[in-house]
Amino acid sequence: MIKFLDLYKINQRHKKDLVQAFEDVLDSGWYIMGNSLKKFESEFANYCGVKHAIGVANGLDALILVIRAYKELGLFKDGDEIIVPANTYIASILAISANQLVPVLVEPNIDTYNIAPELIEAKITDKTVAIMPVHLYGQLCDMQTICAIAKNNNLKVIEDCAQAHGAVDLSGKKAGNFGDAAGFSFYPGKNLGALGDAGAITTNDNVLAETIKALLNYGSYVKYENKYKGVNSRLDELQAALLSVKLMTLDDETAVKRKIANRYLSEINNPKITLPTIQLQTAHVWHLFVIRTPERYELQKYLFDKGIQTVIHYPIPPHKQEAYKEWSELSFSISENIHAEVLSLPLSPVLEDNEVDTIISILNRW
Repeated sequence: MIKFLDLYKINQRHKKDLVQAFEDVLDSGWYIMGNSLKKFESEFANYCGVKHAIGVANGLDALILVIRAYKELGLFKDGDEIIVPANTYIASILAISANQLVPVLVEPNIDTYNIAPELIEAKITDKTVAIMPVHLYGQLCDMQTICAIAKNNNLKVIEDCAQAHGAVDLSGKKAGNFGDAAGFSFYPGKNLGALGDAGAITTNDNVLAETIKALLNYGSYVKYENKYKGVNSRLDELQAALLSVKLMTLDDETAVKRKIANRYLSEINNPKITLPTIQLQTAHVWHLFVIRTPERYELQKYLFDKGIQTVIHYPIPPHKQEAYKEWSELSFSISENIHAEVLSLPLSPVLEDNEVDTIISILNRW
């Protein structure tokens, strides 16, 4: 079986350095908010080209804490609205509603799967406080246009970068450095994956950064003195140390994924399959290679029977989830079509050339 994502094989390539990092943390005797976290935060901030990277427990918390911090600073309040793509993973939307703000869904572009900038302004009201673009599957949104809309309407831009570590536009600016703040996930299957849950926030806003640092640590700047009703969402020393190891090879692994994705794009020629569209090579880091077909389940079974594992990201759109049953009567036809047809092919830095050959050949024979 060709695995969709072989995490064992991926992490075995780093085993020596990961074990050394583990031993260094173990021997330090310091396991929360120590030097390993400081080191990774500095490295990741430099990598993204921002002033601040703040480690948190996971990607969802990253987005929740950004919005919560804006509330504490008096810039957001209950009932305010944040514009978000209708076809995103539900975490983007959960972060908004968890803060008692209102998610306002906007359809994506059918080719890029990212939020359609031309549809945003029609959704702006006097309650809108932010736009949350999601760089879905690893491709940058049209951030120049989105940031211009935000500026013209005095809105914050909160990037969801959970799938886009290292994506770069023509100016050289990276994901996490376009908006006012950004949330990253280091879930094990991400391009930069920890060996457990982990996340980070990036920003150039000093005041926002300091507020978040308190909120994630029980609302405290000074131990036992609590300014806010905070939470416990700290990136622990071990995960920070492991992420420092893997950050060193992130760009190399992304280059391998781009090579495989380009093979898929140029060599898969089955008319029943719609391939993804890319705007710019460097702006897509290929967290996922997502194809579409109306016969998704038939294709998935065919591939499984031929020894190829695939995954559906994601089968049910957010507005059709029971968690948001209040939206059940809404219709977002583009998002619904995407969620009904998408299928993710194997794509990882450890996928062998002969495995890529097999996947392409079998898809073309379907």
